[in-house]
Amino acid sequence: MVCRNFAVIHCNFIILLVLIFFYSCKNSNDSISEISAPIFISSTPENGETNVSIYTKEIVLIFDVNVTLKTPYNITLNGNTLTDIRPGIQKDLQIILPELKEGTIYELIIPANTIKGPTGIYLPTEIKLTFSTYTPPKRIFSPEAQNVMNFLKQTYGSKTISGTMANVNWNTEEADWVYAQTGKYPALNCFDFIHFVFSPSNWIDYSNTSVVENWWKAGGLVAAMWHWNVPANSGVADQYAFYYGSKSDHTLFDVSKISDENSAEYKLMIKNIDTISSYLNTLKSKNIPVIWRPLHEAAGGWFWWRAKGAAPFKLLWKLMFDRMTNYHHLDNLIWVWTSEGNDADWYPGDEYVDIVGRDLYPTTNIHDSQWTEFNKVKAIVSSRKMIALSECGAIPDPALMFQKGDTWLWFMPWYGNYTRDDSQNGAAYWRTVMNNSHVITRDQMPDLK
Repeated sequence: MVCRNFAVIHCNFIILLVLIFFYSCKNSNDSISEISAPIFISSTPENGETNVSIYTKEIVLIFDVNVTLKTPYNITLNGNTLTDIRPGIQKDLQIILPELKEGTIYELIIPANTIKGPTGIYLPTEIKLTFSTYTPPKRIFSPEAQNVMNFLKQTYGSKTISGTMANVNWNTEEADWVYAQTGKYPALNCFDFIHFVFSPSNWIDYSNTSVVENWWKAGGLVAAMWHWNVPANSGVADQYAFYYGSKSDHTLFDVSKISDENSAEYKLMIKNIDTISSYLNTLKSKNIPVIWRPLHEAAGGWFWWRAKGAAPFKLLWKLMFDRMTNYHHLDNLIWVWTSEGNDADWYPGDEYVDIVGRDLYPTTNIHDSQWTEFNKVKAIVSSRKMIALSECGAIPDPALMFQKGDTWLWFMPWYGNYTRDDSQNGAAYWRTVMNNSHVITRDQMPDLK
């Protein structure tokens, strides 16, 4: 009986030793895991990346675990200490950047023993990340246009500029209506050369620039577009059209003739460009810069300047740019190309475009963020250009814009019901928008003269 009990005790003792050995090995492995330093996985932008957008707001580092920072820390960008560092919960570390400069090499340095993992073990090695920003093609602007460009760059990503469209052509009627409802003028007003074929007349005269001058003198930004009317299919004198099609009140004007200098179409296009240039030159003579958005919605399928595809459209854009810039010396123009969000083949090129616009008319959740469309355009130009909501029906909620990330440079609802009717915007919604801290109104504009 004693021997049997001893045997049992001996067996249990051996089992206990085995269990102790097993658990001590497990705990030893756990200890090894716990004392491991965080591992740096990747970054955005990547180390050595070139052509980084100057509108990049942050560097994001990814690790194998969630990390925190030693305090105080000395993380630097080109020798300047960065103070806004945000450890995340997705194994990320956000480093908020100051304003970046074009064509500049940057070096981020995170000293050794600055980043630690969940158990307090520090990364023992330095992290060094270099990248260079995009160098845009050289553009020479008038002093006032350069002031506007500088202001737009400083604004982009932090605030959005309020805008209105003229009621059809050459006025500030919608802006005046917004002021009457809200007590504040929008910062931008867009005019339209849509009726240039009838100017000058007793109802439209683009050579009379007093309305534009008054807007600029009051501190507003001047924008202009051009619904380019050409002879309609009807053949009747003084009947014009910009919509493409076979109906009598549409036009089959052939944009592909832009490559045939002897064609009647080419000669008419040059004549019209020169006519508009003369009006824009009048504004130049009065030191008024213009945010210029011609040939809009080209890939949309309804205007004659898109009827023959991307190639002739781009030829026309480049010819207009060259003639206005180099022949007419219009250095007061800031050029805006309008994207449809899926039209990279239609992009004229960085050297011919200063800003990219997107025209949106949502029919559901109309005041929601439009970040999906924003990101489509952003991808087309690889974040190298500022992006504006160049036309819209309903204005997206500015709070949602900056929450979701569709930080449009400006917004501009179309005239009439799009501006005034409650189904789109309306007085009450305009008051909400114009009092949002993210929205710039005319009274908040700096002196750009």
